[in-house]
Amino acid sequence: MWRPHGLCRSIQGVVEARWNFVVDLRKLKSLLVLLMFDEEYLPSHVKMGCVRFSARTFVSNPLFCRNCKSDWLLLRAQRARQFQQWPWCSLSSGRGRFNAASLGLQARVRPFPLLIATGGGYMGYDQYGRYKDRELTKIGIEVPPRIANETQVALYKTIPTRLLSRAWGRLNQVELPTWLRKPVYSLYIWTFGVNMQEAAVEDLIQYRNLGEFFRRKLKPALRPVCNSHCVISPADGKILHFGRVRNCEVEQVKGVTYSLETFLGPHTWAEAINCTIKPSNEEDPSSFQDLLVTKEGNELFHCVVYLAPGDYHCFHSPTDWRVAHRRHFPGSLMSVNPGVARWIKELFCHNERVVLSGEWTHGFFSLTAVGATNVGSIRIYFDKELRTNSPRYSKGSYNDFSYLSNNNQEGVSMRKGEHLGEFNLGSTIVLLFEAPHDFTFNLKAGQKIRYGEPLGTM
Repeated sequence: MWRPHGLCRSIQGVVEARWNFVVDLRKLKSLLVLLMFDEEYLPSHVKMGCVRFSARTFVSNPLFCRNCKSDWLLLRAQRARQFQQWPWCSLSSGRGRFNAASLGLQARVRPFPLLIATGGGYMGYDQYGRYKDRELTKIGIEVPPRIANETQVALYKTIPTRLLSRAWGRLNQVELPTWLRKPVYSLYIWTFGVNMQEAAVEDLIQYRNLGEFFRRKLKPALRPVCNSHCVISPADGKILHFGRVRNCEVEQVKGVTYSLETFLGPHTWAEAINCTIKPSNEEDPSSFQDLLVTKEGNELFHCVVYLAPGDYHCFHSPTDWRVAHRRHFPGSLMSVNPGVARWIKELFCHNERVVLSGEWTHGFFSLTAVGATNVGSIRIYFDKELRTNSPRYSKGSYNDFSYLSNNNQEGVSMRKGEHLGEFNLGSTIVLLFEAPHDFTFNLKAGQKIRYGEPLGTM
C-alpha cells in the first residue's frame, strides 16, 4: 500500500520549524510540554498558526509510515532531554518543583507567596514615599497630603468595620475572671499609655469587664474647669485642627477638608433651634455657612479634638448652652486617627456621627461625636432613645430628633463641664460654633489638651 512518506516529512518540518520559532522567542514552558506530545496533558487538537492536526491521530493513524513515527518519537526524546537541562529545572525542589506535569496546562500556582510579595512591595513603596515627605518637611518644604482616591476609599469601606465594632462591643461586656483582669488591663495600659493615677478607681480588679475599664471616671476636681468667658475642651485628646470656616469648607487636618453642608446635613433643623433663617442661594457654596451665622459681626469657627484609645473616653459640655436638636447619621466606621484623617478626604462625613445642635450666648453652637473603628457605640446621657451602629441602615440617610416640646421650649440646658456622653473607645469630637470676629484660639495644631482647659477666648 502506498503511503505519502514525503508529505509526512513536509508536515513534520513545518510544525517543527513553527514550534522552534515560538519557543526561541518566548520560551514558553507549556509549549515544551506540547512539543513532547505527553498525551496526558495534550488537548485533543494542537493549533499553531495555519498548521492544525490531531496529535493522537498522528501517532495512531495507519496512514502515516513507521519511519515518521520513529523519527517523531526520537525528536520527542531529544526535546525531553533538552528541557531537563534548562536552568529553571534546578531552581526548586519538593512540592514546588517544576516538571513536565506542573508546567502543563494546569501549572501549579502558589497565591500566598505572590500576595505577600505584592503587598510587601506596595508597603515598601508607600513607606519610601512617606520617608521622602518627612525629609522634605525637615528642610522646610511643605508637602501636600497624599489623598486616597475613590477606589481606595471604596476598598476600605468593604472591610466590615460595623460588624467588627458590634462584635467588639459584645466582647467588652463579657465579665473577666478576677485572675485575668489585672494582666489584661495592664497590657492595655502599657500599650496605650493610660494614666491610672487619674482614675477614680485605681484597683484594676474592680473593673468587671473591658467596657467598665474604658468608661472609667476621673477623680473629683481633677480637671478644673475654666470659669472665664471661654470655650473649654470637651475631652482629653489631641488638637487636629482649628480656625475659621471658609467657603463652607472645614479642615479635618491641615490641607484636607470636608463640606460643612455634607457634615451637618440640610438646614431644616434650624427651625427647631428658632434661628433666623436667611434666604439661601444654592449656587453659592457659602450660603449654607451664612445660614448658621445668626448675628451681625459674627463668624463661624471650628475645632477638632481626637481621643486616642488611651485617653479618658467621656466628653463634657464645652460651654453653657441649650441643646435643641439631635441628628444621627449612620455610616462607616473607619479609623479617625490623624494618619487616616490626612489620607481620606471628608472622612468625618463618611463615618457614623451624632450632631447635637443648639444655641449659646453668641448664637449657633454644635457638638458632633464621630464614631470610628470599634467605636460604633456613641452614648448621650440625656438621650435614652439614641441607638448607634445598627446592623442595617440606608446609605445617606439620617434620623432627626427634637428636644423641644410644648412643655419644654428651651431644650436641654447644659452647663460648662457637665457630663454629656461617652465613647466605648477613642474617637473624635468636632465643635462648630458662631462667635464674634475677635474670638481667638489659644491652641497649636497637634498639642495635647485635657477637658476643662480653654480652647479660646474673646
